[in-house]
Amino acid sequence: MSSPPELIAHTTNDRGDWHSLEDHLQTVSQQAGAFGDHFDSGDSCRLAGVLHDIGKAQPAFQSYLKAQEAGRDATGPNHSIWGAALLHHLAGDGSAFHEIGLPVAGHHAGLKEPNLIRQEIRKVLDSEPEVLRTITEVASSLEAPSVNVPPVKDTLQREVRARMVLSALVDADRLDTERHFDPEVAAMRRGGPSIDTLWKRFAAAQDELIHDALDTEVNRVRREVYKACLEAATGEPGLYRLTVPTGGGKTRSSLGFGLKHAVDHDLERIIVAIPYTSIIDQTAETYRTILGREAVLEHHSSVSSLNDDREDGNGTRLRLATQNWDERVIVTTTVQLFESLFSHHPSRVRKIHRLANSVVILDEVQTLPVGLLEPIMDMLHELIREYGTTVVLCTATQPALQATPLVTRFEDIEAIEIVSQFRSHFETLDRVRFEPMLEPVSWQELGEQLSTHDQVLTILNTRRDALSLLDHLPTGDGLVHLSTLLCKAHRRDKLAEVRRRLAENRPIRVVSTQVVEAGVDLDFPTVYRAIGPMDRIVQAAGRCNREGKLDEGIVRIFEPADGGAPRGPYRHGIGLSRQLLMDPDGGSPGDPANLERYFAQLFDEQNLDAKDIQSKRKRMEFRAVSKAFRLIDQDTVPIVVDYQENGHEGRGPALADLLVEKPTRERWAELQQYTVSVYRHELQTYLDEGWVTPVTDDLYLWDGQYDDRFGLVEGLRDPADLIINQ
Repeated sequence: MSSPPELIAHTTNDRGDWHSLEDHLQTVSQQAGAFGDHFDSGDSCRLAGVLHDIGKAQPAFQSYLKAQEAGRDATGPNHSIWGAALLHHLAGDGSAFHEIGLPVAGHHAGLKEPNLIRQEIRKVLDSEPEVLRTITEVASSLEAPSVNVPPVKDTLQREVRARMVLSALVDADRLDTERHFDPEVAAMRRGGPSIDTLWKRFAAAQDELIHDALDTEVNRVRREVYKACLEAATGEPGLYRLTVPTGGGKTRSSLGFGLKHAVDHDLERIIVAIPYTSIIDQTAETYRTILGREAVLEHHSSVSSLNDDREDGNGTRLRLATQNWDERVIVTTTVQLFESLFSHHPSRVRKIHRLANSVVILDEVQTLPVGLLEPIMDMLHELIREYGTTVVLCTATQPALQATPLVTRFEDIEAIEIVSQFRSHFETLDRVRFEPMLEPVSWQELGEQLSTHDQVLTILNTRRDALSLLDHLPTGDGLVHLSTLLCKAHRRDKLAEVRRRLAENRPIRVVSTQVVEAGVDLDFPTVYRAIGPMDRIVQAAGRCNREGKLDEGIVRIFEPADGGAPRGPYRHGIGLSRQLLMDPDGGSPGDPANLERYFAQLFDEQNLDAKDIQSKRKRMEFRAVSKAFRLIDQDTVPIVVDYQENGHEGRGPALADLLVEKPTRERWAELQQYTVSVYRHELQTYLDEGWVTPVTDDLYLWDGQYDDRFGLVEGLRDPADLIINQ
């Protein structure tokens, strides 16, 4: 073991080397500053880097680290508050305190309200004046920029700036800590194909696809969409809309726009945010096939126990296992993206500085929760105006955002329609006939109707409804259940079976929740859809006659006599759909004009900031915002099930990897293949009845039955059909 430096930042690594505090502060300062330079806050981030761990210079913390090294139990004093205290002592209570001091104070415990940090500062300055003298002396020996905070126009802008500075600081801090404890892992972060290389790979693959494609109406539309994306990509960074009918090549063409736009404007990366796990898997695999497996990061871990802020080696390694999005192409979830942007927690915030000078593609944008639209659109506006981000709103059912009060926030930003002729594309690819069934239907009656079809897809609003319908269908060969009661690996196998039977023209009856509704490549001649919000009905129709092989597919919209539906805007959307479907002059649900009318009415009748998040943001109530901003209203927890994937031992290998001394991102991702999410209140019942075994505070093993058809059979409540594997 080497001799410890005068001041220590971290205990020894596997080689017996200590981590010098001076080296750590200077390195983090340089790295955070480089991140901050992307959004005009380089000096703020550099100063935050110098200050963040300066509280470790106090004798009590040095003693704590040495006790940790010796293997003794010890509790260290709060070191984060001292950097903020020194800044407050030197620069007062102005903008530097809000945009630098708050991130420094929160780089372990998270962002807190300014008044709480002021109270903590007063307490330590009054009780420990000798520590202030110590850290002031240490700070004077370090290279640090002067306090130079860029101006802001309002509190909301300052609030986002604090989040971005925290993100740059936390990422730089953890990267340097990783270089100390795990240099091999740190070395693996370097390199990777450039954006230019990825664009060339993509363009070559797309040219080959277009050359080999048959000259059909569908393929002609796909060519026109792709051409429009390339032409629009030369435009300036800003807000874009990509409206493409189902089957029109949106997945590939949107990536083409992102890559070419990034090349033309020297942007850093493309981040694709998707609401459903089924689309995540499919999209990420498509992109890997085109760009190379090493070029695409797929990130939607649900295991929040990675947010571990202990100062010992295990806590440090768990923190390092979280993602920082330092890749060129990231496929993530809508939940992961927006809950990170509004979070107060360092592990969630760490990645968001990567959004600066990047392309963010929001796929299936119609799924954004209505009650959160105002804060979401405000945040997107800020990213576009202040951080050089290009945002692309993608869907076949474009929400009428321009028809809402939100447009006032975008008065200075024009939304550019990438495909100007999208309405003609909808007419060209109109491949289905909608048939509303006006009278409520029982599960028995519906089961009898479905039994007359050899190939049929039925989509219900809840998991409970799906299980109820399954009870009224013959259990012979070709009946498949798809919902989030099945783990990810199980759903993947079931979808492969469905596609195989469709291709072989064999009988296949699928009973599903909304998990298949958007972006999943299925092509049924007939689709039954329980009445739902209009955009969900249209998305369901995208699974019918998808490739245009029939003259016309049939989409039957039915009302379950005993069915349920999620509350809130979803249920309100069902009521609006009933009105539009009963209107004799309403036209087809798939008509873009009807969808615009539906969304305009929905947004006009709903509170677009139902959690009062904007007011909380203006008061810089970071923890309250983080708690309130949830795309899924109720907390869920992941339970590992024993799915026997492809004849192998389901969870065994993944669980064994998880519990080794050094968990990695890859091991957590492997485990996620075998998880089912349930409500936290349901979890307590399972614990009381002995159905689950805890692994960590936020991860459990399922000891009950896991059925090959039904999945986790005890879980009957549906958390949400938005992605729950965050």
